[in-house]
Amino acid sequence: MPLPTVDAEPRVYQHPGFAPFVLARLGAALAMQVQAIIVAWQVYALTRDPLSLGYVGLAQFLPMVVLLLPAGDLVDRFDRRLILHASWAAQAVCSALFIMLSLNPPDHAGPFYAVLVLFGAARAFTGPTLQSLLPQIVPQALLGKAIALNSSIMKIAVIGGPMLGGLLYPLGATTAYSVVLGCFLFALAMLFLVPVRYRQRPLHSGDTTSWQRFTAGILYIRHKPVILGIISLDLFAVLFGGVVALLPIYADEILHVGSEGLGALRSAIALGAFVMGLYLGVRAIRRHTGLVMFAAVAIFGVANLVFALSTSFWLSLAALFIAGAADMISVYVRLTLLQLATPDEMRGRVNAVNMLFIGASNELGEFESGITASWFGTVPAAVIGGVGTLAVVGLWMWGFPVLRQVDRLEDVAVEEDQHSALRK
Repeated sequence: MPLPTVDAEPRVYQHPGFAPFVLARLGAALAMQVQAIIVAWQVYALTRDPLSLGYVGLAQFLPMVVLLLPAGDLVDRFDRRLILHASWAAQAVCSALFIMLSLNPPDHAGPFYAVLVLFGAARAFTGPTLQSLLPQIVPQALLGKAIALNSSIMKIAVIGGPMLGGLLYPLGATTAYSVVLGCFLFALAMLFLVPVRYRQRPLHSGDTTSWQRFTAGILYIRHKPVILGIISLDLFAVLFGGVVALLPIYADEILHVGSEGLGALRSAIALGAFVMGLYLGVRAIRRHTGLVMFAAVAIFGVANLVFALSTSFWLSLAALFIAGAADMISVYVRLTLLQLATPDEMRGRVNAVNMLFIGASNELGEFESGITASWFGTVPAAVIGGVGTLAVVGLWMWGFPVLRQVDRLEDVAVEEDQHSALRK
């Protein structure tokens, strides 16, 4: 009796370079998550002003707006691993500066905002580089599995980072920032072990101007209505519906759970995304993709409304868990489309535009939350955000019928490739 055949396809986690890349990214992601908790708690404790939390997001967002498009061009023209080294090194310097500020606390939040501006400038290069480097580490046949596994592992940092930050803060901000600095140094060390084996030769761009190269990603997305609809939906839904910036106020003044509870609230969002990511890795969205995504964004808005009105810590945790799970569906759809429908020589610029949308929805969303909380109060601001998300869902279903009619993700990717071939 013949022996059963064995699938000889290599497993993605056994591919050379993938494990150190994931470990490097995990260390950097953990550092950023811990730092976000410590900075937000320090600034709010110093000012007791909700608007100051909005400035935390704005200080990181503005330099990203200025630098993301040039960063995308550099990512497509130079060694992506070297760019990532420089970006993480700059973020490690920011952690060292936060240690100095904690040893000699200022009497106002200005120095913290100044360091966050430098941190946001460094992050402008991190996002498009990370998204564009992975296809150069693993072969095309393993890219989908690599994206799914990488995204799931990153949730470990997003889940554990806020809780670790909440536990470290009572030990002192200096101790917490020292851990952050150590995580960045670990990421830099692991990145040296990542080989780049699938780099494609960049297209000659001598006949194009810098502005044409910078805006190539925008033009690419502009002519893809499905991709434009997806990333703009994510932008405005999270812009209005995000409550992350208000979590320190909820933890301190509404739920009365302190810094430890703040870490748990932040982690609940990531835990929901992690569970949904594992589910999507086993049971991918196969039919009615557009309608499923709109339903998920609507659930995201309803969950944020429940959190806004809750005075129970456990109900708040459950609402944030559901919001994170719903948001993961949007992330899954967007990243799959972007990576598989974009040629390697364009990935840096396209991912830079995508990071601009993500930065706007996160950092600018934090500023919006801080502004509305200072005008109307914390709870009304969160309620307005949830209602705004539901309104965005209705508007985008009407304004992007092609997105509403998407059935399979694979069909959209094939259609986009055919359009690209016709334009050549």
